[in-house]
Amino acid sequence: MAEDDAPESEAASAPEEAPATAPAEAAAPSAAGDGEGAGAGEGAGGRPNRRKVREGLVVSNAMDKTAVVAIIERVRHPRYAKTVQRTKRLYAHDEHNELRVGDRVRVAETRPQSKLKRWRVVQILERAK
Repeated sequence: MAEDDAPESEAASAPEEAPATAPAEAAAPSAAGDGEGAGAGEGAGGRPNRRKVREGLVVSNAMDKTAVVAIIERVRHPRYAKTVQRTKRLYAHDEHNELRVGDRVRVAETRPQSKLKRWRVVQILERAK
């Protein structure tokens, strides 16, 4: 019977320890979750929920409420280590049709507006001369 008492006391002590650690772990996320902005970013893979922001040059404004913005990226070639320019053309939403070709603008990632349009104009940095 002494052998039976020992395992019961060990088994009884183990569940008591588990609840003691569980509330401490549960308290940590609630403390970090008080700032809703910080908690939302952690749920998405541990990085902040920031939308991409790019700067570029307006190359076309022929469409209604849409501007084509050319983004120039400078990347280093993996083998030859030379800096190479890559240009991407983004379709950006321009609500008031106020952009002109040659304007320097800042665009931000957004929900899909149409088949190709996934960016919106945030700010006009410099007007075309």
